[in-house]
Amino acid sequence: MPLAVIKTGGKQYVVTAGQTVKIEKNPARAGQNVNFDALLIVDEASGNFELGKPILAKKIQGQIIKQGKNDKIMVTKFKSKIRYRKRVGHRQPYSLVKIEKV
Repeated sequence: MPLAVIKTGGKQYVVTAGQTVKIEKNPARAGQNVNFDALLIVDEASGNFELGKPILAKKIQGQIIKQGKNDKIMVTKFKSKIRYRKRVGHRQPYSLVKIEKV
């Protein structure tokens, strides 16, 4: 099964064909196709291995399944002796992408 390493949203992901990946939010809508241009490594099933310097000219295709937000995390700021307390919640947006072909 071919593997590939793609870079999107400042992070790197190891993907295979048919895999569902949760990535940083992509501006495309659910159901639209996306191309990942920043392809770093491709390892094919036949044993061929390609390493980008820094990226390869190939593209990986995927389809956005849904857009959503992760669970809420609470951030607390506190300073002792001066009665300062602050709580803020944050929900990071994400895109769920199905990789179609590598």
